[in-house]
Amino acid sequence: MFSSLAERLQDAFKKLKSKGKLNESDVDLALKEVRRALLSADVNFQVVKDFMKRVRERAVGHDVLDSLTPAQQVIKIVHDELVGLMGGEESKINMASKPPTVIMMVGLQGAGKTTTSAKLARLLRKQGRKPLLVAGDIYRPAAIKQLEVLGSQLDMPVFSMGDKQRPPAIARAAKESAINNGQDVVIIDTAGRLHIDEELMEELFAVKSEIKPDEILLVVDAMTGQDAVNVANTFNERLELDGVVLTKLDGDARGGAALSVKAVTGRPIKFVGIGEKLDALETFHPNRMADRILGMGDMLTLIEKAQDNFDQEKVSKLNKRIRSMEFTLDDFVDQLQQVKKLGPIDQIMGMIPGLGNNKKLKDMHIDEKELVYVEAIINSMTPFERQNPSEISGSRKKRIARGSGTRVQDVNRLLKQFGQTKKMMKQLMDAEKSMKKGKAGKNPLMMGKKGGPFGP
Repeated sequence: MFSSLAERLQDAFKKLKSKGKLNESDVDLALKEVRRALLSADVNFQVVKDFMKRVRERAVGHDVLDSLTPAQQVIKIVHDELVGLMGGEESKINMASKPPTVIMMVGLQGAGKTTTSAKLARLLRKQGRKPLLVAGDIYRPAAIKQLEVLGSQLDMPVFSMGDKQRPPAIARAAKESAINNGQDVVIIDTAGRLHIDEELMEELFAVKSEIKPDEILLVVDAMTGQDAVNVANTFNERLELDGVVLTKLDGDARGGAALSVKAVTGRPIKFVGIGEKLDALETFHPNRMADRILGMGDMLTLIEKAQDNFDQEKVSKLNKRIRSMEFTLDDFVDQLQQVKKLGPIDQIMGMIPGLGNNKKLKDMHIDEKELVYVEAIINSMTPFERQNPSEISGSRKKRIARGSGTRVQDVNRLLKQFGQTKKMMKQLMDAEKSMKKGKAGKNPLMMGKKGGPFGP
């Protein structure tokens, strides 16, 4: 996501950093590149115009140009303004003082409204809520069935009255059912259309009038760019939205919708969809998104993902094994399986500062099938071989290769990589011990030294 915008902005700032001391014309030249980058990312023209005016006013002041690091100051200003453009801070759901909280999901067909309703229910349940999904789309073929299937996958209750009742009546009955059954959040999946029409808006307004929702969330496809912003504006004028959910953000290389929607509608982005799986919905953090765009990574989100997906008991045991140098191929494959839970490798790399938009890494194809082969090779080993990889002879390698559908060269490569990993871990552990004893010296990790973990 945002790959082309991020690349262009970072190139502009790289040129700025190479200048050292800046003058006003240097800043103007860099800001022209920023302006072009935003426009090519399909950001609303008026939004870009206002954004650039604010940035320039701050960037050409004496406090910036006369500072020791003017380029970094300019980058910080752009970062701060990007955060403000996307809403400033995280926007939470308006929870009712007296349950249930009623959330009305609206949007056009194809934006992913039904799936997003299920994803949101899953996210809220993780936060300790008891959601009820409501099948309020009586027009789209199989919409009710789709929500019921998703509810079944999540083991989540779904309220349905078929396609004979009117949506306002369904919504009212669902709210009463939630009160009777102790469910504290009601998520209503409403009907959509291929395009906005008066009939759709009248029906949605009727549902709103009937149940007086605490939250109206518009679901829009981020990949439609300015069309998404226009749709958001129209829905907001008629229904007074509380927030927006951008779906398919993982496939949106430009990012125009994410950067425009708050400024145009005045309504914050509350969640973003970053994949098809039911756990691929994230709370939207403007500051973290600005960090990603400017290549600063997003370690907070990565840590949260790890906390959600990693087995903490296994992690604790692994740390002890690493410290005692008992790390085996069993541990290696266990860690691979844990990392895979975080999501696609390229998304994970995008959250690590300096890696997300690194051109060398971007050109390097990351084939996640390789992880499958690694697991197959290790799983083809006997327990003895996984515990004692140095004992794996030539005949054993041939057997392992046959059993895993790979070549002996692949087995050799894996064993070599595992050996290098263990060596690096030992050096890091030794460095840590030296630092604790006060014997570390100036280069405890042997940075750049031959034989060091980060050396040649």
